[in-house]
Amino acid sequence: MSRSWVVIPMYNEATVVGGVIKGLLPHFPHVVCVDDGSTDGSPDAAAAAGAVVVRHPFNLGQGASLQTGLEYALQDPALDAVITFDADNQHRVQDAREMLARVHSGELEVVLGSRFLDGRTKISPLKRLVLRTVAFQSRMSTGLELTDAHNGLRVINADVARRIHLKQNRMAHASELIHQLAEIKPRLAEHPVEIIYTDYSKAKGQSLLNGVNILADLFFR
Repeated sequence: MSRSWVVIPMYNEATVVGGVIKGLLPHFPHVVCVDDGSTDGSPDAAAAAGAVVVRHPFNLGQGASLQTGLEYALQDPALDAVITFDADNQHRVQDAREMLARVHSGELEVVLGSRFLDGRTKISPLKRLVLRTVAFQSRMSTGLELTDAHNGLRVINADVARRIHLKQNRMAHASELIHQLAEIKPRLAEHPVEIIYTDYSKAKGQSLLNGVNILADLFFR
């Protein structure tokens, strides 16, 4: 029997992560949260909601958490795909289900979420400009025709996941992942998804300043 695992990088998300996990479990019964040195009780909240929790002893960054989660999921011999999902309640479970179906059908090996393929996501003009600039730089450096290079909702089949080895711990890990996918050359496509921005998610790293930090990581790392 094959299994898919949802990997959730987590840092100080105690107030929301339980709801995220409870929304996932009816559709994805295998969820692992990688706690990145939280100080607010996030590990207990995630475990109480039904997720497996793997802990970093101190904060290493989202890239390190994602790599830890991939390595945990890959220990399952029945693994068929990994879904990366944010802890701050900005991703939709239905989008993840649709993306996984495209991998399970054999159509694709990797499906990347894009908030720019339809009009559902409400985003400020300045943030849109930053993300478009990141996507343009990614296209120029990798040759992959992506519209949204920094979207955290992804589905990656097990064979491709085994070949991913992230070294960038902070926000540049997303660009590093795209570069590695360009080298692996899987059957890959984007899928339209809605990102639900809230005051909480903006405060947790979806601000324009965070976008500027992404650009700095990208161009100066």
